[in-house]
Amino acid sequence: MNRFSRYGKTAATLLGAAALGNGAWMYLAPHAWFVTIPGVLDTGPFNAHLVRDVGAAYAAQGLALALPVRAWSLYLVAAMFGGLHALLHVWEVACGRVGVAHLWIDLPGVLLPGMLTVMLALTAMRIVRKEA
Repeated sequence: MNRFSRYGKTAATLLGAAALGNGAWMYLAPHAWFVTIPGVLDTGPFNAHLVRDVGAAYAAQGLALALPVRAWSLYLVAAMFGGLHALLHVWEVACGRVGVAHLWIDLPGVLLPGMLTVMLALTAMRIVRKEA
């Protein structure tokens, strides 16, 4: 991915560091994470195992984005989790499970990072195809 812009690499590194940090927090202190993050209490009762499972997914996503190896396949794996996780949050609003206000609550921590990760993966794939 020789032509992947410095901005793309920087965005991937920042998104990766944030996901890795969030995943570590979820894994190491699940209850503290659960009661601190806005909107999480609305999703159901605390389940340490589930929070740690999702924390492991965040950590894997973060590692895939933050590694100095810039492979489109790593970005694709990160985008699968980020994009599907964002879609799940939109779906929960659409089904009425949580209120529309959750879109604003979820925007900075779930929706925007998910969309940016998908955009990074699509951009990286486009560059690889042009160079092939």
